[in-house]
Amino acid sequence: MRKIVAGKLHGIHVTEANLNYHGSITLDPEHCEAAGILPLEFVEIWNKNSGARISTYVILGERGSRCCVLNGAAARTCQPGDQIIVCNSIYLDETKITSLKPRIVTFDQDNHIRDRLSYSVDLDPHGRYSFSILDEANTALVIPALI
Repeated sequence: MRKIVAGKLHGIHVTEANLNYHGSITLDPEHCEAAGILPLEFVEIWNKNSGARISTYVILGERGSRCCVLNGAAARTCQPGDQIIVCNSIYLDETKITSLKPRIVTFDQDNHIRDRLSYSVDLDPHGRYSFSILDEANTALVIPALI
């Protein structure tokens, strides 16, 4: 079994840092659903502004709020306005890697969903892996270094 990316909120902006709350990250349920992230699921958070990397769990905020709130100790690692990546993962037998299609959601400055993408791993006739980023129509994209 290998730990594999299952979904990602890429470039979401922190809306609040709340030190005096139980540790977690509060996210809009619509964003979580788009990436396949569950409430209480452990996620990794990578701060694109500071480089900080932490692990915490997800709680759901108000639907449609576009919130991204770092709570408790996590609030020390991210400040409002910071752009972060929130990533969940699963353990998967590597022989099933081609069946996994992680959902990746990108955001604008106001945390509106900009793109809904997926990752795809395939095997060529020689048994070598290939990797693609697909748009909603399952068309392979050439993405600049945003992802």
